[in-house]
Amino acid sequence: MTDLRTRLRAVPTLTGTPLQFDPAQAPETPHELFVDWLMTAVDQQVPEPLTVTLSTVRADGHPNARVLILKDVTAEGWQFGSTSTSAKGAELAATPYAALTFYWIPLGRQVRILGRVAPAAPEDSARDFLARPVSSRAMASAARQSDVLEDPAEVEAAVAEQTERLTADPGLVAPNWTLYTLQADEVEFWQADADRRHLRLRYRLTDTWTKERLWP
Repeated sequence: MTDLRTRLRAVPTLTGTPLQFDPAQAPETPHELFVDWLMTAVDQQVPEPLTVTLSTVRADGHPNARVLILKDVTAEGWQFGSTSTSAKGAELAATPYAALTFYWIPLGRQVRILGRVAPAAPEDSARDFLARPVSSRAMASAARQSDVLEDPAEVEAAVAEQTERLTADPGLVAPNWTLYTLQADEVEFWQADADRRHLRLRYRLTDTWTKERLWP
């Protein structure tokens, strides 16, 4: 029987087809380049291009990560939503610094973003909440994400109760729903190379953005 290590080494990696990218022509801010890469992923029909891994720090100092959806990106930062009472909400309240990681496999492109996270104004969070489907609003309103589940029927009952409330009051907003903005101070753009000579461009923020090429 073939051992696991041998089987894993036989699995193809870096199967994407990198596009042309000249770091010397990169814009002065990472926000501009990110939007260009993101829209390229959308136009190339990369599956779920808004999917991103959010990494936070637990109270015990250990890292924690999960996949969520990018809501927006502006010159001010990268936005995502969550309940403030969730594990990630509690972790961000205690340590408001996080990382976002995008990986668009068909394009062989990865983007890593590090920075401080701040909650948006309540009216912005409310607007984001109301733009969600009713089913998503009902689940968020139940506000028990990551709690221990003793009986799956509890989920159905909670969602049914919240759906009824939201149907009766379409403008109802879950008070703990929060739109977060990661204000980057470091962003790395990584483009794969089959020979592992990966192209890496890092932006670092001091008074202004500085661009640096990195070794693969």
